[in-house]
Amino acid sequence: MNQTIKNCCFPSFIKAIALAVAMGMVLVACGKKAPTAGDEIRIGIAVYQQSDTFISTVVQNMERLAREIEGEQDIRINLNISDGRNNQTVQLEQIDRFLDQGCDIICVNIVDRTAAAVLVDKAEAAGVPLILFNRQPVEEDMNRWENAYYVGAQGAESGTLQGEIVRDLWQSDATSIDRNGDGILQYVMLEGQPSHQDSLLRTSHSVMALTDAEIPVEKLRSAIANWNRVEATATMAQWIDEVGGNIEVVFANNDDMALGAIDAYLAAGVTVENLPVVVGVDATPGALEAIAAGSLSGTVLNDSAGIAESMMDLALTLWRGKSPADTLEIEDGHYLWLPYTQITRENIPVEETTTKEIP
Repeated sequence: MNQTIKNCCFPSFIKAIALAVAMGMVLVACGKKAPTAGDEIRIGIAVYQQSDTFISTVVQNMERLAREIEGEQDIRINLNISDGRNNQTVQLEQIDRFLDQGCDIICVNIVDRTAAAVLVDKAEAAGVPLILFNRQPVEEDMNRWENAYYVGAQGAESGTLQGEIVRDLWQSDATSIDRNGDGILQYVMLEGQPSHQDSLLRTSHSVMALTDAEIPVEKLRSAIANWNRVEATATMAQWIDEVGGNIEVVFANNDDMALGAIDAYLAAGVTVENLPVVVGVDATPGALEAIAAGSLSGTVLNDSAGIAESMMDLALTLWRGKSPADTLEIEDGHYLWLPYTQITRENIPVEETTTKEIP
C-alpha cells in the first residue's frame, strides 16, 4: 500500500527548501525568470504518422533548425519526437509521457482533430504551452486556453490554387486537356483522410476554382486514399481499367497521392507524354522532381520549412516568457498562418530537383 508522508513530518529546513523550489517554479511559469545561457529547452513533437512524407519533412526541418540555433545561441534544444501511428489513443499516451518528462513546449500534429479539447485541457492542467500544426482544430477548442496555438496554412487556399493551375492550363490550351473534345473537363479526385479539414477544403475548392471560371466539369470518380501513395496507386489502377480513356485531370489532395496516380499510369504502360493533367499539394521533393520530369503538372507549396521555423520561433518565445503577439503575427490570439504558393514547371526551385531519382 502506498504511504503518504505529511508535510508536518518534514524538518523545517526541508520545508523551507521545498517552498523556495516551489516559488522558483512559480516565477518561471509566470515568465519572471528568463532562461540563462546554457539552459535547455525540451520540446515534445507528436505527429500523427511519421511515414507521411510532408510531416516527416516538417520534423526534419525542426531538427535542422534546432542544430542551427544551438550553434548560434548558447542554449540547448532537446527534441523528443513520437509517432502516433495514426492512433489517437497512442498519441495521447505519448503526450502524457512528454508532460511527465517535463517538456517545456508540446507541438502536436493531432491524429483526430476532434480530440483537441482533451489535448488542450491536458496542456493547460500541466501549464505547458501547446502548439498544434497542420491539422486545425475547431475554433471552440482553440479558445479553451490562451496558451494553445495553431501553425499552418489555410486549407481552402491550397484547393483554390490547385484548381487555378488546371484552370490556367485549360484556358491557355483546352484542346490539349479535352481528350474527347466534348468541351467538358472530366476529372477524378484522390482525397486524404475524411476527418482532415484540408482534405475537405482542397476537394471542394479545387473544383470551385474551375466552376467559378465557368469551365464545365464532370466528376468521374472520387475515393479516399488517406494521403498514401500506395493506396492512391491501387485506386488509380482500378479507375484506369474502368474509365481511363476519359480521365482528363487527376486532382490529388497531396503530392504522395498524385505520385501514386502517376505510378499507376506508368505501370499501365502510359508514357509521360500521354498522361492526363495531374496536380497535387505540398511541393515535396519527389513532387518537384516529377514536375521537372513532366509527369506532374503542378503542385501547391505547403511550406514545411516555414511551419518548422514558425513553430520554433513560437516555442522559444513562449519558453523565454515573452508574449508571442509582440514579435509574431498571431491572429485572433491563437493562429500563425503561412501562405501557400503555386509551383509549376515555370517556377520550380531548380536546386530541389538535382539529387533524387525522377519518378
